[in-house]
Amino acid sequence: MAAIETPCVKVCTVDPAAGLCIGCGRTLTEIGDWTRYSDETRRRIMEELPGRLARVPARPANEGA
Repeated sequence: MAAIETPCVKVCTVDPAAGLCIGCGRTLTEIGDWTRYSDETRRRIMEELPGRLARVPARPANEGA
């Protein structure tokens, strides 16, 4: 069985204003449903992530340290 491609970078913090993970840019629903999505749906979402991440405020460097 082939591994499912994922944009996860193990920085799992959701920006409350944007509703997006600041690590990967996905919504909580997308994260939860990721393994059930078709390859086509995952690819479409992954194509959107750079634009989404550009709208999410960066986490301060000392946060979580």
